[in-house]
Amino acid sequence: MDKTRDPAILFLVAMTKQRWVRGGIQSARPELRTRRQCFMWEIGLITVLLAFAFTFTNGFQDASSIGATFIASRSATPKAGILLVAGMSFLGAILGGSAVAFTITGLVSVSPGVQTLLVLMVALLSASTWNLLTWKFALPSSSTYGLIGGLVGGGIAAAGIESVNWGIEQLFSPSHELSGLVLIMVFFVVSILIGFFGSYFMHRATGIILRNAKRSVNGAIIRLNWIAASAMAFFNGANDTQKQMGIIALALFATSQSAVPEVPFWVRFLCAVLLAAGTISGGWRIMKTLGSRIFKIAPVHSFDSQFFSASAMGISTLAGAPVSSTQVIVMSVIGAGAAENPKKVKWSVGKHILFAMAITIVVTMVIAACLYRIIAPAIGV
Repeated sequence: MDKTRDPAILFLVAMTKQRWVRGGIQSARPELRTRRQCFMWEIGLITVLLAFAFTFTNGFQDASSIGATFIASRSATPKAGILLVAGMSFLGAILGGSAVAFTITGLVSVSPGVQTLLVLMVALLSASTWNLLTWKFALPSSSTYGLIGGLVGGGIAAAGIESVNWGIEQLFSPSHELSGLVLIMVFFVVSILIGFFGSYFMHRATGIILRNAKRSVNGAIIRLNWIAASAMAFFNGANDTQKQMGIIALALFATSQSAVPEVPFWVRFLCAVLLAAGTISGGWRIMKTLGSRIFKIAPVHSFDSQFFSASAMGISTLAGAPVSSTQVIVMSVIGAGAAENPKKVKWSVGKHILFAMAITIVVTMVIAACLYRIIAPAIGV
């Protein structure tokens, strides 16, 4: 009898081949998983580093706007003013909660893993690019809306318009809830109105109250300015850094470093440090634009604008709405100047600033979408 045709031997050979094939597949699968995990780690690391870099640029773009009126009104020396703003921004980032961060984490919904990380990465790249361009031309643009535009553009490029939480359905639901992009755009308008009209009417009121006051009253106004600037810097730190915290929380969640999107304390601390460092290092050009080119600012103008800027930022932060401190301050300065003397306001500067802010979301959406379409095929996403 031919042993090679023995059914028992044929069965053993077949089982050996099957085990060998299965073993090859099983041994390959961990290798593929390991490569994919390494790839995710690399993109995740780049995303987190970009978020930290973006926080630093926020310091000399958004946070530096806070010191503009405070210092230009001679309520503080440049060194003292910028250190106050940096210190209070740091405290705001540490103590300001996470409501805005959760709004950011729920703005776009795409496939978990590499796709999520890539959307976050192109959003940060587009917003950072816009930050640097506007800083180069000394235009107080908005880091906040740059990042939001980048997220929306990247999300649409990755998974279509349905990936974006527009918030329209929630708005027209029985509860009429504000959420997603609707929440952001509502507070975009609300913060403008509070900044402009609040400062306008407050300056009209202080003008009447201080009509016959002596020049020595400036000392009391300057002290109030320190309080108002501190409050504005605190709420700016709370609102500004939470956007980057939300991005990093999503990146950590996408790489399975956390069970749910949450903000670890080490992330909060590093964002606070970087925002303060950026404020100290690079905001002088933008301060000059806001502090002197719109109109000549006195201590009372600074107090009126800072008071309502802080109010708008505080309300928005508590509501979980990311807003631009630059936008709020610009409108409050224009409001105070218009109440003083509309003819002294350089409206053309204000128009240029508002135009730069208005196109920020659109421009960064386009940049992010183009970046995603270029990068995604190259890395096989």
